[in-house]
Amino acid sequence: MALQISATNPEHPALLLELPWQLPLEEWPERHLVPLPRGISRHVVRYARAGTEVVAVKELAERPAVREYELLRGLDRIGIPAVDPLAVVTGRADGDGGPLEPVLITRHLGGSMPYRSMFETTMRPATMHRLMDALAVLLVRLHLAGFAWGDCSLSNTLFRRDAGAYAAYLVDAETGELHPRLSPGQRAYDLDLARVNISGELLDLEASGALHPSVDPIDFGTEICARYTGLWQELTRTSVYPAGKHHYIDRRIRRLNDLGFDVAEMQIAHSSNGDTVTFVPKVVDAGHHQRQLLRLTGLDTEENQARRLLNDLESWMATQDDHAPGDPLAARPEVLAHRWVRDVFRPTVRAVPLDLRGSMDPAELYHELLEHRWYLSEHAQHDIGLDTAVEDYITHILPKVRQGLPAQEAEDDLVTSRLSAPDQAGGTTATGQGA
Repeated sequence: MALQISATNPEHPALLLELPWQLPLEEWPERHLVPLPRGISRHVVRYARAGTEVVAVKELAERPAVREYELLRGLDRIGIPAVDPLAVVTGRADGDGGPLEPVLITRHLGGSMPYRSMFETTMRPATMHRLMDALAVLLVRLHLAGFAWGDCSLSNTLFRRDAGAYAAYLVDAETGELHPRLSPGQRAYDLDLARVNISGELLDLEASGALHPSVDPIDFGTEICARYTGLWQELTRTSVYPAGKHHYIDRRIRRLNDLGFDVAEMQIAHSSNGDTVTFVPKVVDAGHHQRQLLRLTGLDTEENQARRLLNDLESWMATQDDHAPGDPLAARPEVLAHRWVRDVFRPTVRAVPLDLRGSMDPAELYHELLEHRWYLSEHAQHDIGLDTAVEDYITHILPKVRQGLPAQEAEDDLVTSRLSAPDQAGGTTATGQGA
């Protein structure tokens, strides 16, 4: 059988042909290899040079190689953090014509480390907690996408620093299955495997003296279960709020954002006893909010500003279901976004006099007004409305900002003073149901 390279990119086969496929992977010459740390694997794995790329090459039987290649491609299409599949090489033969195992080729994940390399020097417990958090987030993301891992472990994960925390990436998808949706039993099975595997891996580290003496391997293995359960419940539960408590919705979105999730869809079903809000979470990459806001509204902002404005736009759009019922175009996101800019964003920004804004651009000003509305609504225990928030912001926050106090500190001072003297908070925090 002739050598065959099935690749995602037509340029890759030419680069990969330079590698010594006639040799078993264990015998590849050093000139082809890249000395990067490798994790424990049941298969032979090597890092090699392919043109300007660094690739991971794994020997395994043809059927699981092709299957894992397709699974990784499927995960890539739905935006799950996993290694990038490049090719499967089959039809390998040695110099005497004897068959060699096929290989799966993935792109090396730059800046990532296997967990054993991270433990070469004793890792502090606080850092280990962040690793467990990252792995729990990865498992939740996989399950939300309908992927049953079948072998969740530290060994099958790569970790990369992410803004002071860690991000986890799936490496080995050989045992995985992709479904439209996972049952509670499938999720529980994956979680129990993770608990057992992680405890076992940490026990191995303890035996080698690489584990911090204060760390209990069994407790850390169990920790991922608690972290996963909390995340899953936060992301999938249906919330029922009393009428008028719209700031509770904002609070829920904030918690999801803090966990690294974006609210891709939000439906509000009105009932006689309140509003039922169902969230469908979606994990997004860096810059997603900027691009989405720019596409929908033409507003070019920073990422955090864009996230906040999109949340407000999403909440506003959910209240517009009855607009022009006979016109399907009126419900299109881009049409609703244009109306939001025209009827909500611009009038709100213009309500603040130019001479009081200082150096704040419109997006930052609107963001600050939404933050102020949030603070006041939390204090009043009902949604005070945007109009009232603008009036209160002009009266109590902008004068302090103009004196050089950061807006956040001005907000904190105002909240502290009102909490200590709630009877002096004035009517502005208890009235007003603006747009």
